[in-house]
Amino acid sequence: MSVTVERRPASMRPTAGQLALAQQLADGGSRGNRGVTHVDATAYTSFERHAVEQARIFARAPLVIAPSALLPEHNMAVPHDGFGKPLLIARDAEGEAHVFLNVCRHRGTRLVEGSEPVCAPRLVCPYHAWTYALDGRLTGLPRPDSFPGLDKADFALKRLPTREAGGLIWFSFDVEEGGQADFDHADTLGHDFDAFGLAGLHLFRRRTHDVAANWKLIMDAFLESYHVQRLHAATIGPFFKDGVTSGDTIGPHRRSAVGREIDAAAVRAEDWPTLRRAITYTYQLFPGTLLIVSPDYVNLMVMMPQAHDRVLVEDFMLIPEPPATGPEGDRARAHWEKSWTLLDGGVFASEDFRAAALGQEGLQSGAVDRVTLGTLETGIRAFHDEVEARLPQADSVG
Repeated sequence: MSVTVERRPASMRPTAGQLALAQQLADGGSRGNRGVTHVDATAYTSFERHAVEQARIFARAPLVIAPSALLPEHNMAVPHDGFGKPLLIARDAEGEAHVFLNVCRHRGTRLVEGSEPVCAPRLVCPYHAWTYALDGRLTGLPRPDSFPGLDKADFALKRLPTREAGGLIWFSFDVEEGGQADFDHADTLGHDFDAFGLAGLHLFRRRTHDVAANWKLIMDAFLESYHVQRLHAATIGPFFKDGVTSGDTIGPHRRSAVGREIDAAAVRAEDWPTLRRAITYTYQLFPGTLLIVSPDYVNLMVMMPQAHDRVLVEDFMLIPEPPATGPEGDRARAHWEKSWTLLDGGVFASEDFRAAALGQEGLQSGAVDRVTLGTLETGIRAFHDEVEARLPQADSVG
């Protein structure tokens, strides 16, 4: 019997930080004060640089792996291979989220195959039928008499540090002896995400894009609004004012807001529905996750670098509730399908991701030795500063 997860009640009111960004937009937006800056082209084209980023950043930093909505019920598990190791995202019988290595502790066989959710109270290894609960415990094995003295407690699935906060599941590969992953920023950001009711949303669609570009080129696109009126002229560009943005930071993460028509009275009244219709909040979660908040749905994009010139991007579309059955539900489903096609297939795939791939081709040609950034693009330079601060000095570029 499946049990729906009881999620923490969302505040559904703007936080002080969200209101501050809204006020900046009402005042005309803000620009960085660094003037023209640059990023060396090798930050995107170097094989060696990619390897160092994987070892120094993705192997150590807390990473978002999925929205809570991917596992809406107890006793669910989803295999995940995007980060270079076989992983298993699970929600146990008590509703707690875990990220395990998807590896049986007997002979190292992959425990769960495929990529789709599995709903079961036990996971059975296909090789020798060792059986695990969704909290990772080894619960049984055939012919236990052939393993004299074996303590099942010593053969639980290898759990990676995991934190669920604000409707997102974070994990870390950093399990060095005596080390402990720092999820403080995940908890802080969780308060912002509770304001959007993220933990209570329904997963409508998910799709993984294979993009022929460095992962940072995609992050760059969501750290500036300079391109919105140009690249997105035929899609979402007309909905926004050119260059009217604001932003701040939470640790290494950036919180941005792009404005339409901002009503100062709505800001003062903390009129959240009006503000969400007027402002697109975007969270650039370091190192490679994006959360884009539209008026009535949310897109979560998780970047999984595969090479210096290739990245997998998993896009999740989260909506308020599952469409009902009948004509009303059909209309709702058609509305969400239209939004999904516009964002995932149009704005993201055909515009942002294509621009990143074209940029990768150009940078690898050697025609540009450094990327030039204007005052509407200062978020990019700040992001690269965060990346380079984690690299050996010889690998940092400025």
